[in-house]
Amino acid sequence: MTAPLHDTPAEAAPSEVSGAADQAGAKKVEGRSLKQIAWNRLKQDKLALAGAVIVLVLVIVSVFAPLIVDLFGHPPTEFNQDKLDPLTNLPQGALGGVSAEHWFGVEPNNGRDIFSRIIYGARVSMLVAFLAAILAVVLGTLFGIIAGFFGGWVDAVISRVMDVLLAFPQLLFIISLVSVLPNDLFGLTGSGVRIMILILVIGFFGWPYVGRIVRGQTLSLREREYVEAARSLGGGSRHILFRELLPNLVAPITVYTTLMIPTNILTEAALSFLGAGVRPPTASWGGMLRDALGTYEHDPMFMVFPGLAIFITVLAFNLFGDGLRDALDPKGTR
Repeated sequence: MTAPLHDTPAEAAPSEVSGAADQAGAKKVEGRSLKQIAWNRLKQDKLALAGAVIVLVLVIVSVFAPLIVDLFGHPPTEFNQDKLDPLTNLPQGALGGVSAEHWFGVEPNNGRDIFSRIIYGARVSMLVAFLAAILAVVLGTLFGIIAGFFGGWVDAVISRVMDVLLAFPQLLFIISLVSVLPNDLFGLTGSGVRIMILILVIGFFGWPYVGRIVRGQTLSLREREYVEAARSLGGGSRHILFRELLPNLVAPITVYTTLMIPTNILTEAALSFLGAGVRPPTASWGGMLRDALGTYEHDPMFMVFPGLAIFITVLAFNLFGDGLRDALDPKGTR
C-alpha cells in the first residue's frame, strides 16, 4: 500500500509565481516627466521655496497695491503734518513714528506714510525689473540662437556686438539720456517716460548676458542627433531653431531670467537714488533712500525700511533662482 503523495515545493511554485506577478502588477511603475523630477527636487530645497513664497507675495502686493493701501495705509502723496514735531519736522514717537495707524512710520519734513510708499515702490521696481528682463530674454534668445546655429560671419558679427554692449557704461548712458529727453514722449508724461526709458535701456543692455548663454548652449545642441534627424527629414532652419533647439533652451533661459530680475531691481534703485529714475512724487525704493540721506542721523528708520525692502526682494529672487537652477540642472556647479 503506497502512501499518499503530498505537494512538493516544485508543485507549489507556479501559484507563488502567479501571486507575485499579480502583486507586482498591482504596483505599476509610473514614469515621471522632467517637470515632475525638477519639481520634486525643488520641493526639497526649503530656502528656494521660501524665496518663491516671498516673490509671489511681492508680485501680489505690486498688482494690488492700491487696494492694500486703501485697507491698511494712507495715500502715498498725503502729507500728515500732525505726525511731525513742529520744531524739528521729525516724526513724533519712537522708531520714526511707527504706530498702529502708520505701520512703518512717516517721512520727516512731509509726514507721508512710509508703508504706502514701500508698497507703491514695489510696484515700480517689479514693473521695471520684469519688463526689462522680458525684453532682454527675447532679444538675447533670438540673437544667441541665431549666432550659435549659423556660426561663421553671423556668429562673429553678433558676438562683437555683444562684446561692445557688455563694455558700454549703461548707467552713464541712462543718466545722459534722461537729461535730454522731453517730459512728454509717446503719450507718456512725467514718471511714465522715466519708467519706459529704464525698461528699454536696461533690457537692451541686458540681452548680451542672455545671448552669450544661449549661444553657448546652441553650439552644443546643434550637433545632437535629433537636430541631424530633423535636417535629414527636410526641416528648414526656422523649424530647427524654434521647434528643435528652443524647447531645449527653456531651462537655462528660465533660470537666468530669475537671476536677472534682482539685478534689474538693483539697477532701478541705483538710478532712482542718483536722480535718474522715476520722478517725485512717484514712490521708489531708491528715491526713498536718497531722501533719507539728509535725516538718517536723526531718523534712521526712514532709511531702514526701503533698504530692507531691496535686501529682502533681491535675496528672495536669488534664493529662488539658485534653487531653480539646481532643480533643472543638478549636475551643474555653482
